[in-house]
Amino acid sequence: MKRIIFFLIFSLSHSLIVFAQVRVTVQAPSQVEEGQRIRVSYIVNTQDIDDIQVGEFQGFELLFGPSVSSSSSFSIVNGKTSHTSQKTFSYTLLAQKAGTYKLPVATVKSDGKTYKSNQASIQILQGNGSSSGGSLGQQNQSNQSGATRMRTQNAGDRITKDDLYITVTASKRRLYEQEAVLITYKLYTLVSIDQCVGKMPDLDGFHTQEIELPQQKTLKYERVNGKNYGTVVWSQYVLFPQKIGKLVVPAINFEADVVQQERSLDPFDAFFGGGSSLVRVKKTIVAPAVELQVDPLPTRPSNFSGAVGTQFTISGSLTPEQVDANDAVSLRLVVSGVGNMKLMKTPTVQWPKDFESYDPKTTDKSKVGTNGASGNVVYDYTAVPRHGGKYSISPVEFCYFDTNSKSYKTLRTDSFHVAVAKTASHNVRRNVNQEDLTILNSDIRYIKTTKANLKAKGMSFFSSVNYWLGYAGAILLFLSAIAIFYRQAKANANVARRRGKKAGKMASKRLKQAKKLLKQGNSKSFYEEVTRALWGYVGDKLNLPVAELTKDNVGQQLEQRGVSAEAIDRFLKVLSDCEFAQYAPGDPSATMERLYSDASEVINQIEN
Repeated sequence: MKRIIFFLIFSLSHSLIVFAQVRVTVQAPSQVEEGQRIRVSYIVNTQDIDDIQVGEFQGFELLFGPSVSSSSSFSIVNGKTSHTSQKTFSYTLLAQKAGTYKLPVATVKSDGKTYKSNQASIQILQGNGSSSGGSLGQQNQSNQSGATRMRTQNAGDRITKDDLYITVTASKRRLYEQEAVLITYKLYTLVSIDQCVGKMPDLDGFHTQEIELPQQKTLKYERVNGKNYGTVVWSQYVLFPQKIGKLVVPAINFEADVVQQERSLDPFDAFFGGGSSLVRVKKTIVAPAVELQVDPLPTRPSNFSGAVGTQFTISGSLTPEQVDANDAVSLRLVVSGVGNMKLMKTPTVQWPKDFESYDPKTTDKSKVGTNGASGNVVYDYTAVPRHGGKYSISPVEFCYFDTNSKSYKTLRTDSFHVAVAKTASHNVRRNVNQEDLTILNSDIRYIKTTKANLKAKGMSFFSSVNYWLGYAGAILLFLSAIAIFYRQAKANANVARRRGKKAGKMASKRLKQAKKLLKQGNSKSFYEEVTRALWGYVGDKLNLPVAELTKDNVGQQLEQRGVSAEAIDRFLKVLSDCEFAQYAPGDPSATMERLYSDASEVINQIEN
């Protein structure tokens, strides 16, 4: 603790404390209604006050005051000590009579000197005859904020179009193509609202830019039809028409949350000051459409930049003014004005023919405002001189349409001059690497050192050797494709043929497996293997898929292949006996011997 105190004393003794000059400021709302209570505060930026005198408040009844409050702060930043303090004198007033009244100037004595407050005035409007309370955005609006309180409806009250609406105004209804027009959406309300949401849709025929407005809206009174409406500019857009004729800015739907008060019927809650809550009711507000008449621009000159507006200027600077060959020079053009800054064309610079130029870099420093985009746009050009000498760059022209005079105006910069020195490195570059140079303004081209590919005049690719070679190659490629296709088809046919040839061998293998099962006495597996051998044989031999292996289909296919009816009947009988023998009574061993013998014989008979 002692170290901290020592550090503070040391800092105070070695730091410069700067005391600001005494100032007295007034905080008060700019508008109030008759019968409304407000607070007016006189703030002095020091507590060292000997005396304060405040005159009478005309138009107001003094209810209470002054109430005095003090505050102070102390901070050390980077070894520098700062100390601030203030004293506030607040008065509670009741607005009595409509009119505009100046608040009395406060006179403060401090350290033997006299200081006076700034002059402020308040407008008192005729009352609506309704109680006030609530506010925009449900903020607890103090008099210091200057916001206007609006009444909070009871829950269930009908919200009419006279309670809440939005007006749309255009700064002009007739304008030229590309000329800026300001569209303003202004909210009028007699009720408390929490928020209001509405957005300009994408417009056909307009380039649209929205003006940034404060997110925290502050209402001001405006008397309309004998009522004091809370008003605020809700949104603003600057439009630049891209077409001519009658263009319409469509109607916009705004969704507002109206704050209403819901009271409880419970007398116990009411006795203790409770029993009420705030509810929000959705209300759709339709901002009407706006029709604009857009006239075409007069006949445009050839050098027209596309800029439409007022107060345009252009300036330029070239750096450096002395440079070696093959070193870059920079030309900066700055176009300033008010209008369609974002839609202008890039100014054209006529560089000498010995200069190699590049596309300019554009930096937009304009900001959208109520008159359109204002500010400046910077164009940075870069060029490289290839030869030594003294060069002049012609003045750069900028032609725009002035909406005030309704005529085209052409602005020009001064001409630019640059001296290019021919250096040793410049000569070496010319002798070593000449192919990177552009053709200059002369009839002599640089000598080409590579081998030339010359041909007689009038010769063409058609009927040349390369033409016929390409033609023959295309034919060979076509014939090769046919041969490959034919070979593939033939191979597919051979697959079926090889499958048929191997059918007998595969059947023999299965019958050998059945013989082993016969010796083991495994009747069930034996019959399955014999059945698989018979069906597998005809499937491979006839090249039939499993789905088509039926007794009727197999009989027809064998008959078409020239197999005798006796062999076909015997083959089908063996198949049926195998299926029946699995469940038939009797000597299984004898039946298995007979079926094995019959299957072997019928397969050999069909194979032969």
